[in-house]
Amino acid sequence: MPPLMRTLSKSHRLLRIAGISALIATGTVAAIWGWIQWRYDQQVYTDLAAVPPRPIAIVFGAGVRSDGGLTPMLADRMDTAIELYRAGVVRKLLVSGDNRFAHYDEPGRMYDYAVARGVPPEDVIRDYAGRRTYDTCYRAAAIFGVTKALLVTQRFHLPRAIFTCRNTGVDGIGFSADRRVYGSNDFYRLRDALATVRAWWDVKVARPLPVLGERIDIGL
Repeated sequence: MPPLMRTLSKSHRLLRIAGISALIATGTVAAIWGWIQWRYDQQVYTDLAAVPPRPIAIVFGAGVRSDGGLTPMLADRMDTAIELYRAGVVRKLLVSGDNRFAHYDEPGRMYDYAVARGVPPEDVIRDYAGRRTYDTCYRAAAIFGVTKALLVTQRFHLPRAIFTCRNTGVDGIGFSADRRVYGSNDFYRLRDALATVRAWWDVKVARPLPVLGERIDIGL
């Protein structure tokens, strides 16, 4: 076979292998995401009167603006959690977010937001190392002794959050914090599909350790 033909044949084989690999990867992502959506979507509540009471709500961080205000998505999570608290569905709020960088205190801003709206300070617990969903769920059990919780975040995030918490020691159910239409919903759904595969890998295979420390008694 002439050298050019051999090169073209080799390139064709490589393209076929790459195409097959891409299909397998896409199928794996779709299968894991689809199973977790199907398995845990039924544990998501939207009706305040129907959700079973839990001792604590875990509120997942979703960004703080440069002026210190909460992003719309995070404000909706906090407003939903405060509503659940006022209704007596939960007794405490665990606000979990990132605090790795100077001038960026996500749980601190979440705490301030809740207290400014009438939630007693002693009922708002700050988790300063909730850098991602896995860390928040893991630390809720390992640091704060949470065994049952109501997870508060947007609908697209809840099946992954429930799956992660249930595999790291927290019996979680979800309450949807969707209070408006978010312009970036399509992006977040795609991002969440990929993050769901990582969540599966973390809880089933890798089991990484987040930032830990001494146990904190939050009076549950």
